[in-house]
Amino acid sequence: MNWKLLGLTFLTVFLAEIGDKSQLATIALSGGSTAPRWVFLGTATALITASFLGVFLGEQLTQILPLDAVQIVAAVGFFLLGIRSLLPKKS
Repeated sequence: MNWKLLGLTFLTVFLAEIGDKSQLATIALSGGSTAPRWVFLGTATALITASFLGVFLGEQLTQILPLDAVQIVAAVGFFLLGIRSLLPKKS
């Protein structure tokens, strides 16, 4: 088992998820729920499913494109999302 990669992946995703909108939605759902255990199971299952899709699609994409190209596309996508978030909203 590659413990270094496991730890790096855990830390990266953990830090990225703290305070994001899915965590805030989870807080809101569990705060208004009488069964927070089910909220936890639902959100954990959703995160696992999203992570599975990311790993699966990433693996498939690197079979078609070189890893450098995939990383460049991801970087450009994040850059464009960042620029979009800085622009004023149209009313």
